[in-house]
Amino acid sequence: MKNAINWFEIPVSDMPRACQFYGAILNTPLNASPMCGGEVAVLPYADGAVGGSLFKHTDLTPTPKGTVVYLNGGDDLSAILDRVGAAGGSVALPKTAITPEIGYMALFIDSEGNRVGLHSPN
Repeated sequence: MKNAINWFEIPVSDMPRACQFYGAILNTPLNASPMCGGEVAVLPYADGAVGGSLFKHTDLTPTPKGTVVYLNGGDDLSAILDRVGAAGGSVALPKTAITPEIGYMALFIDSEGNRVGLHSPN
């Protein structure tokens, strides 16, 4: 097994709002399309890497109390954290050192009410 995760889905209740939020903090446009009885917007990822999406479906409910997915915060997650508030979210845990070898983490609440993590080496 190469990765512990193959794919992840972040539940959303308002896809245009969620695309605007994640597009703003990740600094990339996101577009939704119908899939599996709902709507999906794929987050950016490189070929062969683990990817994920925003997913609106009647079986999913955004929550700050479920599983935490950690998005790649780039070289320094401070840039993403600086955009969270203006995009409609809030920082739940500011940039926090894990260990020198692992790097840093932070948590935010997205526009849909999900708690999502960020990780970066610096």
